[in-house]
Amino acid sequence: MTDGRPTISTHVLDTAAGVPRPGITVRLLREGAAGGAVIGEGVTDQDGRIHDLLGGGTLEPGRYRLEYDLDADGFFTALSVDLRIEDATRGYHVPLLLAPFGLTTYRGS
Repeated sequence: MTDGRPTISTHVLDTAAGVPRPGITVRLLREGAAGGAVIGEGVTDQDGRIHDLLGGGTLEPGRYRLEYDLDADGFFTALSVDLRIEDATRGYHVPLLLAPFGLTTYRGS
């Protein structure tokens, strides 16, 4: 949460190098009847984090998509992760672990 307000955040870690991954662009889309609309975007900081992908907006129940722009020269160039938020009274943290030939994500705390 940011300022006590529920949000969606992420943290990108390079597991091969054992360090956070700064400079990754991440978009947050809200799924709707007409497809998805970008409702937030950010770039990971020096600690590999984006603390608030809603950009001050209100978290609502529904379907969301996180789109990560990864290394254009790597094997994985992008990743999309679809989420379903039912409880909008709490924040959601979605870490991404990167390796040269593997990706892992999970619902963090």
